[in-house]
Amino acid sequence: MTYETLWHRLTSVYEADEAKAVVRWVLDVRFGLSWADILCGKVTELSANDQTELGKIMLRLEKGEPVQYVIGVADFCGRQFYVAPGVLIPRPETAELFRWIPPTGVRPRDKKTTCRGLSPVRGLDIGTGSGCIAITLALEMPEMKMTGWDISDEALRIARQNAKALGADVTFEKQDALNPPTDGREWDLIVSNPPYIRPEERDGMAQNVLDYEPCEALFGPADDPALFYKRIGDYAIRSLRPGGQLFFELNPLTADIVSDYLIRLGFQDVEIRTDEYGKRRMMKAVKPQIESL
Repeated sequence: MTYETLWHRLTSVYEADEAKAVVRWVLDVRFGLSWADILCGKVTELSANDQTELGKIMLRLEKGEPVQYVIGVADFCGRQFYVAPGVLIPRPETAELFRWIPPTGVRPRDKKTTCRGLSPVRGLDIGTGSGCIAITLALEMPEMKMTGWDISDEALRIARQNAKALGADVTFEKQDALNPPTDGREWDLIVSNPPYIRPEERDGMAQNVLDYEPCEALFGPADDPALFYKRIGDYAIRSLRPGGQLFFELNPLTADIVSDYLIRLGFQDVEIRTDEYGKRRMMKAVKPQIESL
């Protein structure tokens, strides 16, 4: 097998450039071959065992299985996370959302404490999936104590495995985002990438996403595709500390519905940003400050 023959085998699934990128990533991550190695023809020098493994990988890829599930890892903000069909594959737009979350600017806890560039004290990732957001926040902002919620036992297992592998101190809890607790906990930051795809968008989606990624993490309720945003917003307005921030990854088709709902709840500084493709993909909202008496 050569690099040329390998990527040509995937052109029934991917465009040529993407097929090449998939094969290069497999050869790098699984077999340690750099682009220079590939150009020098070292694909043909793989051992018999590696050739057998590569053949099995190619068969799965030819069936449309996402390469991240085949290899078992996905890249997110410079780190590799274990992924399996029980969790969504981290995407570039989610990384854009992460990069928007500021390391500073969250209100001081009291008059005796100044921000001094400190990160939020307590953060919550709702619908954590692989844990990529919660874990990356915990590693990049060590002052912040992160918690991740998910309703899926499999997702929580994978998230805990990733936290252990990457050395992140994150608490993961089984929790339904549509029925959040009333335990009085307070947060400085809440972030969520909830199920948001509308059923009518299914026809325009890649088949390998529909066939392999968990539907419950993709699709919002048919009768109210923005329902997860509303219930999370309800929870955030009562559980965020004054000045706390709420970040969402958005469906551009429901961005205005979500924005209007958060404004009606009383959030301030509601802002929508576009992703690298110009789609309205991210939102931030701030809970109003309460002046001390």
